[in-house]
Amino acid sequence: MVISTLSFSFMNAIVKYLVHLPAYELVFFRSLVTLIFSISFLIFHKIPMLGNKRVLLLSRGIFGFISLTLFFMSLKYLTMGTAVSLRYIAPIFAAIFAVYMLKETIKLIQWLFFAVAFGGVLVLTGLDKEINSYGLILIVISAIFSGLVFVTITKIGKQDHPLVVVNYFMFIATIVGGILMLFNWVTPRGIEWLLLFSLGIFGYFGQLYMTKAFQSASTNQVAPLKYTEVIFTVTIGLLWFNEIYTLWSLLGIFMIIGGLVLNALHKK
Repeated sequence: MVISTLSFSFMNAIVKYLVHLPAYELVFFRSLVTLIFSISFLIFHKIPMLGNKRVLLLSRGIFGFISLTLFFMSLKYLTMGTAVSLRYIAPIFAAIFAVYMLKETIKLIQWLFFAVAFGGVLVLTGLDKEINSYGLILIVISAIFSGLVFVTITKIGKQDHPLVVVNYFMFIATIVGGILMLFNWVTPRGIEWLLLFSLGIFGYFGQLYMTKAFQSASTNQVAPLKYTEVIFTVTIGLLWFNEIYTLWSLLGIFMIIGGLVLNALHKK
């Protein structure tokens, strides 16, 4: 899981570095490379690409594409640590959707943990005067669609191979991102080409080792480690981009991650 979060952190940093390029362009290259890896794996292991729950798989791909695009857009207006932290409120929305769509029950103590995390959002938005309102709107909507992704994957369950689920996401993101980027194409220069292709590589290994982590240990052991991505991302932001975090922003980030880690530890 640590390798996974490092991979995603480097991917976030490269997106931040290339933020002058249109978001659809970044989404296209991030998805294309991962798509090549996933299709190769499915063909090699003779796994049917179309899957069984095709409507849900398509829905997961569309929700994932919207969430990823909005997240990349938000990095233009927010510090990396703030954007990643706010995107992690997705489990709160997922829990709300699960109550209505999956008829799941959420324990009172879990709502308390969610309240702590949401309190962190309020601290960030209400007390951190440096936060950009437009970036905030983008990342919250991204988190909502990420919550829909979680619920959709739950409904798919084990009826489709995990990489089939990822493959649908990458295929839709590559096609739609590729079409939309044509209307606002900006030609990368020099090393930017290499960085663009590395997005997909970091994204693939982040996905791969996250899957391996959940396969090799219980969820409540592994899930809290996912939030080390925030620590890595904040550190990279400080060292590479000279990002500045106020005491209020650090408190808000701590509350968000603290509440979600407590929820992850509580869940069986």
